[in-house]
Amino acid sequence: MDNSSRSVAVAVICIITFALNIFFGYFRARTKKYSFKWFLYIHLPIPVVIMVRLYAQLDYRVIPVFLVAAVAGQVIGGRIEI
Repeated sequence: MDNSSRSVAVAVICIITFALNIFFGYFRARTKKYSFKWFLYIHLPIPVVIMVRLYAQLDYRVIPVFLVAAVAGQVIGGRIEI
């Protein structure tokens, strides 16, 4: 994979990670803290992001970028007021 397609793959997966965690962050913020659902809403997106990263053949060095996107999505999702 050349650098330009690798960069596009990282950017697309970051957007997917961010969007997915906005959804789960919204529901996490509306459940009792440290409950089973709260734990699930934090951890359910992780296998999806791992599978997408492995499918795109990206190595472990991009994990911190996805972690930042996931945390940002959780925080923003928790602040959404509908």
